[in-house]
Amino acid sequence: MRRRTVARRLGIIGKSAKRERRPTLDELDALLTHFTDRRTRTPQAMPMDRVISFALFSTRRQEEITRIAWADHQPEHCRILVRDMKNPGEKAGNNVWVDLPLEAMRIIEGMPRKKDTIFPFSADAISANFTRACKLLSIEDLTFHDLRHEGVSRLFEMGLSIPHVAAVSGHRSWNSLKRYTHLRDAADRYVGWRWAP
Repeated sequence: MRRRTVARRLGIIGKSAKRERRPTLDELDALLTHFTDRRTRTPQAMPMDRVISFALFSTRRQEEITRIAWADHQPEHCRILVRDMKNPGEKAGNNVWVDLPLEAMRIIEGMPRKKDTIFPFSADAISANFTRACKLLSIEDLTFHDLRHEGVSRLFEMGLSIPHVAAVSGHRSWNSLKRYTHLRDAADRYVGWRWAP
C-alpha cells in the first residue's frame, strides 16, 4: 500500500478544504487604490498593486511570482517559465512553461529591470502586505491565493477551453483545475475596469 494512502487512512493527511472565495471588484478596487496611494506617498514601497494585478491575470501563486526571472520570460511567445511549480508528486525541479494573458504581459513590461527576478520580493513580504491591507480595509476572509481562483474562474467565464486555461494555470488534470473554478458570469467582468492593464 502506498504511503499516501496509509497516511490518508490514518487521518494524517486529507483533502484540503474546498474554497470558493473570490474577491469582488469593490474589494479589488479598495486594495489597488490603497497600494497605489501608498506608492505615491512612498515611491520605494513594494508595488503591491502590480503584484496583485499580476497574480489575478497570470493565475500565479505568490511563491511562483517571486521566482520568475527575466531570463525565464519569453515575450515573443507570451509565456514564462515557472520554476518549482507546486505539484504533489514533485516538490522541486518541476519547471513548467505557462502562457501569459496579455494583461499579465503588460504588467511585466511595466516592471523595472533592476534585479534578476521580475518581482524581486519575498513571498512572506507579499503575504504580510496583503493581509495587513485586508485588515485595514475590513476585507474579510480573503487570501492572496484567492486571486489565483479568481484568475482561473475569469478565464473560463471568458469562454476559454479547459486546455487553454490549463496552459495558463499550469494544471495537469481537470480534477485539480476544477477546484479553482467558481463561475459567476459568462463574460469578462474586467472589461472596462479601471485597473485592467
